[in-house]
Amino acid sequence: MENPLETLIETSRERVVAALNVLTEAPYFYREDNEEVFFFLRRHRQLFSEFFERYFDWRLVLDDRCARVHKDKWHNPAITASQRDLFGFHKRDECLAFMMLLEFFEHQMDENSMTVEDRDSLKFRLGSLLAYLVARFAELYPELAETRYSEEHVRKNLLRAIMPVLERYRFLRPLPPPKELGRIDETEIIYEALPAMYHYNAKALSRWLGETAQTAAEPEGDLAQ
Repeated sequence: MENPLETLIETSRERVVAALNVLTEAPYFYREDNEEVFFFLRRHRQLFSEFFERYFDWRLVLDDRCARVHKDKWHNPAITASQRDLFGFHKRDECLAFMMLLEFFEHQMDENSMTVEDRDSLKFRLGSLLAYLVARFAELYPELAETRYSEEHVRKNLLRAIMPVLERYRFLRPLPPPKELGRIDETEIIYEALPAMYHYNAKALSRWLGETAQTAAEPEGDLAQ
């Protein structure tokens, strides 16, 4: 029986190869990266989905702005978790800060009457996110608001830890400031939320914040331990 993907390769090999590569070169492939390849992938979504499911047992996830492949199982036990290049945070406070970022993202979407279908992405000042984190930590842990979760501590020890990771894995993108402003304070940096942010359910994950609040007074450690 003829393989439909093989037939597609015969007529559009270059674009098939490009689509397969962009899906495996990074966690997320965005429409803005290469619209021609993105629309080709979306047009032949069923063929690519069947290919990944049949040969890799992966699931193709695709929406109007973003595509990714998802796997449920690692097959090489010799490769440990620390040797895999995976997005994630291990320290409890960094995990909490990421959950709060997702909450902040949804609040900002609501306030600006934006949806995932909008072509323009949400943009926000780092200072606005900092203020939200400080307020949220104070709400959860009022007894630690002036010490462990002071504005300076959150800025230096949490934001500076999680933001480079979010930039690397393309959840957020800092926008260059206008040249006429010269050097600006880091809290004035404008960030753009990229489509991967829509792939997390902040409302479901935020319930974890309340559950984790019970252990906040304990020394911070690695959640993997």
